[in-house]
Order: sequence, then structure tokens, then C-alpha cells
Amino acid sequence: MSRFAHVIEQSDPMLFAVAVLIAVVGATTSIRLFHRTLSTFGSQRAGWQFLAGITLGTSAWCTAFIGRAAVDAHGLPFDPQVAFYALALAVAASGLGLILAASRRIPLAPELGGLGLGLGAAASQMIGAGQGLHGLLPPASAAEAASLTAAVAAAVIGLSAAARLRPPKAFILGAVALVVSMIVFQFRSLGAPPAAAAGLAPEHVSIVVVVVAMAAVLVIGAGLATVVIDGRHRSETIRELRRLTLCDPLTGLSNRAAFNERIAADLVAADAAGDMLAVVCVDLDHFKEINDLRGHAAGDAALRKVGERLAAVTDAGAFAARIGGDEFMLLKRYRDPAMLAVFLDRLGATLAAPEVIDGFETSLAASVGVARFPLDGRDGETLVANADLAMYRAKASGRRRHCFYETRMDEAVRARRRLAGDLRTALDRSQFELRYQVQAAVSTSDVKGYEVLLRWRHPQLGYVPPSEFIPIAEETGLILPIGEWVLRRACAEAAKWQKPHRIAVNLSPVQFAHFDLPRLVHQVLLDTGLAPERLELEITESAIIADTGRALHILRQIKALGVTIAMDDFGTGYSSLETLRSFPFDKIKLDRSFMSEIGTSPQSRAIIRAVLSLGRSLSIPVLAEGVETEEQFDFLKTEGCDEAQGFLLGRPVPLEELFISVPNPEGAKIMRLSDYLRSGTAGQTRGG
Repeated sequence: MSRFAHVIEQSDPMLFAVAVLIAVVGATTSIRLFHRTLSTFGSQRAGWQFLAGITLGTSAWCTAFIGRAAVDAHGLPFDPQVAFYALALAVAASGLGLILAASRRIPLAPELGGLGLGLGAAASQMIGAGQGLHGLLPPASAAEAASLTAAVAAAVIGLSAAARLRPPKAFILGAVALVVSMIVFQFRSLGAPPAAAAGLAPEHVSIVVVVVAMAAVLVIGAGLATVVIDGRHRSETIRELRRLTLCDPLTGLSNRAAFNERIAADLVAADAAGDMLAVVCVDLDHFKEINDLRGHAAGDAALRKVGERLAAVTDAGAFAARIGGDEFMLLKRYRDPAMLAVFLDRLGATLAAPEVIDGFETSLAASVGVARFPLDGRDGETLVANADLAMYRAKASGRRRHCFYETRMDEAVRARRRLAGDLRTALDRSQFELRYQVQAAVSTSDVKGYEVLLRWRHPQLGYVPPSEFIPIAEETGLILPIGEWVLRRACAEAAKWQKPHRIAVNLSPVQFAHFDLPRLVHQVLLDTGLAPERLELEITESAIIADTGRALHILRQIKALGVTIAMDDFGTGYSSLETLRSFPFDKIKLDRSFMSEIGTSPQSRAIIRAVLSLGRSLSIPVLAEGVETEEQFDFLKTEGCDEAQGFLLGRPVPLEELFISVPNPEGAKIMRLSDYLRSGTAGQTRGG
């Protein structure tokens, strides 16, 4: 009768099942412990290797011992000392094999580790089965040789799969191979000749088996518990890291990455359910003012408040995320447009409520743009872009709380992009022209200088208003070469004038932010030969408040060249007095908006008087812009304004058509240059 038939016929089914169970649980736990060694280093890796070796060696020895008891329960030879040697050899072989298999420096390390593991386990089981060194005798038959070879090969396959495959394949194939190896080893060990050691009495066999099984349970259980605890800890850590990765730390809302995941999922769900999805873009209207006036801490507090309010309006069908800065995105699934209208009204009312931040009442009102699936787009990128366009339309419209995307918005964007493309070649094709607008003394109407204004003559569109192309030039960075051209051209032309009139050149905030501005101004003055005192640079307050310290340093460098500095659009900012206190400007330019309301607004007249009084107290001349009527000019003259500029005194014209304010026998304050030259007083004043 063959050995396999003997095992099947003589085995105790219960004990054999216990042996197989220990093999399965032990192999599975060992493979998981081994896999942890592959992703750790140092002492942590050594700890995992130690635990994996003990678990695998113990489970292999216990499997062999209980399997032997299942077959030879009535004559099981047992020598405690030899059994201990066999167990120690099994643990040592398992540990060394796993260490070798995890090596990253040795070629075929997993296979070599499996080979060492298999041979060591074979030696351990043969010693234990034979209860002496004669258990190591070579195979007595081809069947024994085949079983030994199969067991070692299974060990090699098990560690190779565990090391080279990804979970769960690594766990499944590795554990199955090791279980096969443990069981096949039993057929080899069961054929060992009986040992001299006395066999256990039948009544003691069950006790020893129970003790061995309990030891196996304790060892394997410890390893299994470690795997479970570590896996749970890793899962919690991964969940927490994912939460942090997808969460905005300031507001507690989701971030851009989470929004991208959510919109993709919501689009699929809405399409499957036949729902509609609104993508809502929210941008705070006065956030920059909060930052500039109250500081970044107040700005952060405002963003947190907005986050709380958006979280309050999101229900089961809505989602809110902070995309960046003061921009937020919301998603709202709906079936009836009335549901969306109610949601948007609630959103607007929630954001419109004032908030006390840093002891001051602050508005958190926002501009809201809405794009709808599938009406305004079928993919997330298109919907977000369209919602953004609608938001900017809402911001431009002023008082509208929200704006829906419309197709013509795309047309406006395309037109703007075409204009930006044409602007890139305008300088090379000489499409820019300079215009000069006179600045005259109010008391005498004498010409004091000219403001230099830029005009773009587009080959197809004609003259493009500066209000359209200057913002594009600032956004694209083209304002830097264009601004340099304006400065250089104006200085070169003014240097040729017979009369040393001043020229005033506007500086964009983008130009002013450029670190090389003082050097550029100095180089232009040297190249053109214009006296520095004839150049006046006009700076808006918005160019200063972004970084006051740096801005004032640049202004001092420019002023040290002898160039004068004027504050443009005075009265429209919110920290003008502080700016005047920080830097001694050479001139204040009163914004044109006050002049248009002189006849109807007592407040405007009062503000003009206050600014003129402020200028006199600081010894800073004041120039009023936008003077278009005799009434406005007479008011400025009565109140003691220093200089004026506007259509009444002269429109922006090319150099050869300058308007000049001169004494005129007929009583008019304005004459064309050609008329002035014919008047017989040309020797008194010359504009260019």
C-alpha cells in the first residue's frame, strides 16, 4: 500500500483538519507579515521579519506535528529535546529564508529565499518525524523524492509570488503555495523509520496535540492580530491623509481635487438619472479690500465665515469647495428649475448678510455665475469655464446677485482673445500713436504741460479705446514693452520742444511692480536727453497699496533722479491720506468723477474744497481732471485750484494739433495751435 493511501486510510479526520487549518491560517498570516517587510526599513523592517519568521516556522512545525499525530496517534514517538531542535530549525529556516527573499540587492532573492526556506523546513520536519538525525536520510523511493521536490518548489513559488506580485494576488498565491508545501512535506516525513524514543501513550497524545495546537494559535494569533491592527491603522491613516488631501485647511470645505472628483461623479449620476446639474462659481466682491484694510488675518477670518455659510446652504444634493483664493465652487443636482432658483436665492441671501470681523462690520457679498448640465456643457471642464464666465459677467453688472451662462459670453471671450493676439503685433507694426492733452494753470490759463495718452489704431477695427486694450495688455504682460515705448517716444519728442513744458506719463500698476523701473526711467532720460524735471510720472493709488514698502522705495529712487511724481485719480481709493503721509508727492490729480457732479452734488463740491485745502496745507499742487464746462472751470478758479485738464482746455490730439490755453482778445480760453500762431502772440508760448 502506498504512503498516500496509508495517510488517507489511517488519518484521524479531525486532527488532519486541524493541521490543515493551522497551515492555512499560519501561511496567510506569514505572507501578510512578509509583505509588510517589503515596504518598511530599519528596525521596523527587522521587527516584521522576526514576527513573520516565528509565525511561519511555528505554523509549519505544528502542522507537521499534528499531521503526524493524525496518522500515528497510537505510536507517536516523542522526544521533547528533539522536538525543540526541530521547532528551532523551522523558525530559523523560515526567518532566514524570508530575510533573503526580501533583499533588494541579490538577484533572484525571492526564489533563493524560498529555496532556503524549503530545505530548512524539510530538514526540520524530517528530524521531528524521525525523532533523530536518521530522519535526514535521503529519499528511499521516487515518491519520496517527488514529494520533497514538490514541497521545496512550492516554497520557492510561494515567496516569489509574495515578493513579486501585488496584493491581493501576492497574498492568495503566496499563501496557497506555502500551504501546499507544508502539507506535501508531511508525506515525506510520514515515511521515516521509527525512532528509538518511546511513543506517547494514546491518552497523552490528545493532551500534547491540544498543547501544540494552543501554542500555534497563540503564535499565529499574535501575528494575525498585529496584521489586523496594522492594517486598520494604515486604513485610518490613509483615510485621514485622503481627507487632508481633499480638504481645504482654512475653511474646512473640500478643495479643488475633491471638487474635480465630485463633479465627475455627479455628471455620471445626473446623466443616468435624467437630472440636471448646476455648477455655481462664487467670487467675493470686496475681499481685496478686507485684506488691504484689515490685514491677512481678517481676510482668513472672512474666508472661514464664507466657508461656514456655504456649508450651511449645502443640502443632500449640493456640494461646496474652495478652489483657491476667494473663489468657491458649488454643485447642485436638481430636476425642476424652480429648485435651482430657490437654492440660488438662499445662497445669495446667506452671503449678503453682513459679518463682524476684527471688530468691524464687513460685507461678504459675492458675484455668482451659474452653468447648467446639459444645457451649457456636458463635461466638467466646459461647465466650470462657463460658470467662471458667468461669474465675471455678474461681477461686471454690479448689483446682480447671480448670472447664468449665455452663449454670447463665449463670443466676447473669443473677441477678447483675438484682440490680445492683435495686440502682440501692434507695436512691431507701428499701430500705436501718442496723443497730448494740455494741462493749464487755472488762474492764468498758461500751459504747464501735457499728459501723454496712448491710442491704438487697429487696421480693421479702427481706434480701439484704451479701456479695452490696456487691461488686456496688463493681463498678458505686454504693458511692459508698450509702456517703455510710450515713455521713450514721449521723452524723445518733448526733448525737441522749444518751450520746456512738462510731460506727464501714466504708469500701469504692472509697470510699477517691475523691479527695473528706476533703471529704465534713468536710461530713457539719458538716451533722449530730456531734463528729468520735465518728466512727471502718474501713479494710481492701487499701484502703491499692494506693497507699500516696496512701492515707496521705488518712488524715492525715481524722485532722486529729479523726476516728479503725481498721485493720479485721488479720492477714489480708500487710504489716500495715509499714502500722502507716507510719501511726499509733487502733485495730486483730483479724479474726474468729482467734476461731473459739481452742479448737482453739494458733497462733490465739499470734497473738492477739502482736497484743495489739503493740498495747500501740504504744499502739494492739485490738478483737477475732467474739466468740460465753464461752470466747472470758474468753480475751480474761485476755490483756488492750481491746474486743470479736460475737454474745455483741450482734447487729446497728435503733437501737431495741440490745443493750448492762451489769452485771447475774443475772450475764448481755447485756440487751435494753428489759430494761436496766426493770432500774433506766438512768441509768448509754444507747445511743441
